[in-house]
Amino acid sequence: MDAVWIKYLLLGVLTIGFIFEKILGYLNIKREVPPVPSTLKEYVDREKLLKSKAYQITNYRFGLLTSVFSFTLTFCFIYFGFFGWVDDWLRSMIENPILLSLIFFGVIFIGSDVISIPFDYYQTFGIEGKYGFNKTTKKTYISDKVKGYLLSILIGGGLLTVLLTLISYMGKDFWWQFWLISAAFMVFVNLFYTALILPLFNKLTPLEDGELKSKIIHYAQTVGFPLENIFVIDGSKRSSKANAFFSGFGKRKKVVLYDTLIEQHTPDELVAVLAHEIGHYKKKHIIWGMFASVVQVGVLLYILSLFIFSENISLALGGKQMAIHLNIIGFTMLFSPISMVLGIGMNILSRKNEFEADEFAKNTFAGKPLAEALKTLSVNTLSNINPHPWYVFVNYSHPPLLDRLSKLEEPVEALSEKTA
Repeated sequence: MDAVWIKYLLLGVLTIGFIFEKILGYLNIKREVPPVPSTLKEYVDREKLLKSKAYQITNYRFGLLTSVFSFTLTFCFIYFGFFGWVDDWLRSMIENPILLSLIFFGVIFIGSDVISIPFDYYQTFGIEGKYGFNKTTKKTYISDKVKGYLLSILIGGGLLTVLLTLISYMGKDFWWQFWLISAAFMVFVNLFYTALILPLFNKLTPLEDGELKSKIIHYAQTVGFPLENIFVIDGSKRSSKANAFFSGFGKRKKVVLYDTLIEQHTPDELVAVLAHEIGHYKKKHIIWGMFASVVQVGVLLYILSLFIFSENISLALGGKQMAIHLNIIGFTMLFSPISMVLGIGMNILSRKNEFEADEFAKNTFAGKPLAEALKTLSVNTLSNINPHPWYVFVNYSHPPLLDRLSKLEEPVEALSEKTA
């Protein structure tokens, strides 16, 4: 396929993906506000549901504005060959091909981020502030940006340097070598994220002795899950929204609870949330999820190796000669439909895993406190309780609230009979 056809293919993929995404978003936002479900009557009223809908509409309209802007900018960059212009401009100053690619990606990354700052700022201090979620100060916002840039340079730049070096010296065989490096890096991040990266942005403190810690340790012992590392993160410095997560393997496994989660829930609800997270571990969802991600990276790198030296992709983006960095950008765009399909598959698997983790928590602790925790989380974050099925199918990594509640609030006896 010559450069002209590749150029129009890139524009077509970009346009179809944008339209598809906007249609899904429109279908989702046009869903009517339902009557208050009987299971949520103690947690939400009609006024709260209308506020939730207003929050969704506000985010949709703002997201439409930002995505139209991003789409238009990217379309123009491809159509008018601006990526090639940047490449040509940098070539006039830089001769080393690896350094050229690194600087090229740096210019594109910084330019893109600078352009997005006003949108991100308004999202944080405008929309999230209006609905009472934002707790971020301007000082914290700036600090996060600076730290994010430094990490991108150190980690992202480091990995990119390794990739470009392998491509330069190993040719098309780079893919399996960088795949091994990527897999090792993914395992490393999972093991040491809470110890090395997270403390740069948040403060982690061990959970204090008391009723909650005693209940958590007791439950963990009953399911054969030795647990010593229980931490509280100061999530309230940025948002009133709550969360919890689990990371690491073996002796490095950690449970991290947001301080906002502890403030909003009873000890039994928190233990139920922890039981759900332990369910993921016991069901080996974390291991299989890591394996699936590694396989996806391998597939992506192998396909990239087939196109990495294509002169026509570089020419399609406005380059005057073959450039590795232009081919990586072009490949990323061309791969996006496959990436979306893979993402849908991962979301289907993720929703299945969430149901299994819920069932584990229900059978080993109790379904009611987990259901109550999910209700509180959903109401406090103004979540959509009536999403469009197609939007869920494509975008949701977790099942909708009412679907989860229908299983959690089902009597254990009935559940046992179904699965017998």
